[in-house]
Amino acid sequence: MPSANYRVELDIFCGPLDLLLYLVRRSEVDILDLPIARIAAQFIDFLQVLEQIDLDLVGDFVVMASTLVEIKSRLVLPQPEEEQPAETPISEEDPRSELIQQLLEYKKFKEAATALETRAEQWQERYPRLSNERPQTAKDPSADRIKEVELWDLVSALGRVLRRKDVEDEARIRYDDTPIQVYVQQIGGRVREEGEVRFFTLFDAETIRSKIVGMFLAVLELLRHHGFRAEQPENFGDIIIRPPLEDAEQPSEPPKLELPSLEQLQGGIAAETDRQADQE
Repeated sequence: MPSANYRVELDIFCGPLDLLLYLVRRSEVDILDLPIARIAAQFIDFLQVLEQIDLDLVGDFVVMASTLVEIKSRLVLPQPEEEQPAETPISEEDPRSELIQQLLEYKKFKEAATALETRAEQWQERYPRLSNERPQTAKDPSADRIKEVELWDLVSALGRVLRRKDVEDEARIRYDDTPIQVYVQQIGGRVREEGEVRFFTLFDAETIRSKIVGMFLAVLELLRHHGFRAEQPENFGDIIIRPPLEDAEQPSEPPKLELPSLEQLQGGIAAETDRQADQE
């Protein structure tokens, strides 16, 4: 399990509604025609992975999973024959209606927040520099976002790692007390050295479940607070971890000149003095 003094940080857009919206987009279905059975099964799969990461995070997700199961049960119950199909996609009698309305409202809220964030970034890029001596404002690392790859893509990839046959069974879990920062240094150093590392290769030799989770948390730490980047070229494919852009922008160091030591200088001066004396 993760170190007891490490807390998993999820921002406002990482709650159960955010996961639902992610599953809807990934399934390429219309929110108004929410396929409850399929989405509920996928949601529960994610819930099982989140339980491995941090039990304190899953409270709201458990409530949402229960809601999905309840809606699914109500949908399979036989309906009275006198009821006619509703003309609108969502009717008041539809067990999904309240959840769909919440999801639509959340979608609007998230899109508006994303648009505001994009505008703020564009404004900062156009802001004229008044003076080279203007002090630089420190950037709050907690404001970083995983842009190229959503958090749920990473959680999905972790789930595939944990479902490997060689990963230890739940019945004989061993606890890993390694501090998260140790994994941050190890994984960060490897990514910087190799230029890019595929997510699944990080866990090729690992079978201890708690160690896998600790390494996953280190990846999140690198992406959120250390400027590392994650990309997923193909849907459901492997995720590529890359070093910060600042690493590539830094100019290469000029070759170091090997200066002679004091003893070498003294020896050279003495030799030159002897040579001049011989010539005289």
